[in-house]
Amino acid sequence: MGFPLEGVRILELGQIIAGTYGGLVLSDLGAEVIKIETPEGDLGRIPSVAPYNGESALFLTFNRNKRSIAIDLKSEDGRQVFYDLVKTSDVVIDNFRPGVLERLKIDYPALKAIKPDIIQCSVTGFGASGEYKDAPALDIIIQAIAGYMAITGEPGRPPVRTGVPLADLSGGIFSSQAILAALFDRERTGEGRYIELSMFDGIVSLLTYTGTMWLSKGELAEPPGSGHMYSVPWQAFECADGYLVIATRQEVFWTRLCDAIDAPELADDPRFAKNPDRVANRATLVPILEDIFAQRTVGEWMERFRAGDIPAAPVNNLDGVFAEPPIAEREMIVEYDHPRAGKVRLPGNPIKMSGMEGTISEPAPMHGEHTDEVLSELLGLDTPTIAALRASGAVK
Repeated sequence: MGFPLEGVRILELGQIIAGTYGGLVLSDLGAEVIKIETPEGDLGRIPSVAPYNGESALFLTFNRNKRSIAIDLKSEDGRQVFYDLVKTSDVVIDNFRPGVLERLKIDYPALKAIKPDIIQCSVTGFGASGEYKDAPALDIIIQAIAGYMAITGEPGRPPVRTGVPLADLSGGIFSSQAILAALFDRERTGEGRYIELSMFDGIVSLLTYTGTMWLSKGELAEPPGSGHMYSVPWQAFECADGYLVIATRQEVFWTRLCDAIDAPELADDPRFAKNPDRVANRATLVPILEDIFAQRTVGEWMERFRAGDIPAAPVNNLDGVFAEPPIAEREMIVEYDHPRAGKVRLPGNPIKMSGMEGTISEPAPMHGEHTDEVLSELLGLDTPTIAALRASGAVK
């Protein structure tokens, strides 16, 4: 069977993360993703962002398995090349600001006239219309305005963003889901779709029950640190040589924990007998547990907790993450050789599927690396014609 999206061709106009992560997810599933870059190159190529051997590790990560063609969409000849590529493709992804597609004459009505069953997915910051449609939409902006920075970090400390660009990534996650749904629908109906989603909408949906508690109950969330508003103990504890987390929502795990830390009397204490009791008496219980955990190393505690089937884990930095057994067991490190950066090792494809053997790991493309190849293979253009387009500035 191979990869499920083999034969699907995607034109990706996205830059940085919100417009490229969705393409990466789909390319990992076998889709052919052709990155349409400006003659100047994708903004994600700036080598000062996550610098690695003169390249940007951001670009090297989010653009593996893709081909690059450089087109000047502001020129008539360049736009016509893009139109011709649309005729051969299934999906177009972009994350331009509202109005840019119309100015470039590559909006959905224009593309639908060229290829009636085309699927176009636009990822914006705040939507294609409305009061904030033209507002800057960097990840930290979205995290701030969507409430994440107010509920992340330690109580009483300044606002903190999540350690990864969650707003950007949400755009990629939801766009890939929407595109897959549109492709499935097209198989049934023969019709294309226009998908319009915003990073703001995506990350607001990920507020989940914290959003529900405000909307339904008027309860404002507070930054919990590693703790949990509704469960105790459910947080990080400092040990003799580092930190681990405990998550004992069910009473069976609380009882096992008390046995494992040689404190069975805590399970019998009426102040701590049930989770609501422990939540009410958090200020009393947590310092007791802190004193106990400080007496042993993370490794010593984890040996006990794994033996007792107690929900716990070390608080790893990345060196610990990539040393964990599931990383090797599930092939979550892939690598490729880049012509300038050399060997690149990066997180692998999380989607495992029957019949889909291995993973695709082709280098992130050089700027315009595949211009000639794509124009020749997909559009049948000969060398003199490609040379003329390059001389006119339509392609690079």
